[in-house]
Amino acid sequence: MGDDKELTPSKYDMNAKWDACIDLTLRRFVYSSLAGAFGSPVTRWASVAFGAGIGIGSAYTDCSSLFGGYSPKLAPPKLDDAPAPKEQVE
Repeated sequence: MGDDKELTPSKYDMNAKWDACIDLTLRRFVYSSLAGAFGSPVTRWASVAFGAGIGIGSAYTDCSSLFGGYSPKLAPPKLDDAPAPKEQVE
């Protein structure tokens, strides 16, 4: 009775989704950039850029599925659906 807040389902709570996506993006960007920096001392900047790109790309994939985009776990095509090859007799 003390709380007069209107409860909304989590799938409609956009602020929580944005907070989760920003948090996920920053963590993956920083962690993968640091892994690139410490992983290869010779080509440090290239490794940092590559790690940052991997971090941002994986965060984008997870955030798009969180906002109702495509599923990151796509099913492989079934072999039964493919037409049988036709054999030519010469």
